Amino acid sequence: MPILELIIKPRVMSKKKQTQLSWDAFQALGNPENAPEEPKSAPVKVDHFVSKSIIRVHLEKKGRGGKPVSIIKGLEMTDAYMKDIAKDLKAKCGVGGSQKNGEIILQGDQRDKIIAHLKSIGAQDIKKAGA
Repeated sequence: MPILELIIKPRVMSKKKQTQLSWDAFQALGNPENAPEEPKSAPVKVDHFVSKSIIRVHLEKKGRGGKPVSIIKGLEMTDAYMKDIAKDLKAKCGVGGSQKNGEIILQGDQRDKIIAHLKSIGAQDIKKAGA
């Protein structure tokens, strides 16, 4: 009977390139005065569709089993861009919703969050409406 030999190879650790730092370079890393400047944040992009729209955020309960929904009316834009805004609002509020007939419908009373988000993207004429 042949004898099987097990060959055990030692694990080879990856060789990372190590850099040598001088004492001055090491001290400069911890000194905030020598830290590189942080890049400035990009200015908020104002969309002309949102800025020219007269937006009203309604709260409705009728016809929905007594559950409130927030309805955004008055957005004058293409359906594709409205879907993008609806997606952003649903993610920001953490609720479900839909977009149809030129309106965005979100579950629950989310009017304050909706108004804050729309103002951040450039809406000027926006008000609460409904109960």
